[in-house]
Amino acid sequence: MSTLVNKNITLKGRRTSLRLEPDMWEALFEICVREECHISDLCTTVDEVKDESSLTAAIRVFILIYFRNAASVDDHKQSDRVSLMGKAV
Repeated sequence: MSTLVNKNITLKGRRTSLRLEPDMWEALFEICVREECHISDLCTTVDEVKDESSLTAAIRVFILIYFRNAASVDDHKQSDRVSLMGKAV
């Protein structure tokens, strides 16, 4: 039995699915709350800046980098976090 959870998202008007671990989905939704953005917008941004890796792999790496950066910022101020919509991912 797979521990991956499949969910549908929309990227640039097209529907696609992602298979991530439940903890990765939780982290992705937490980032959306922190950054006040929709999951489709966040995933579209990651998709636009990723290299040749798959979208799923790029999202996992993004989540890791996002929380590493957040953990290294004094006081964890939201204004000091990585900019998503500015594409400084």
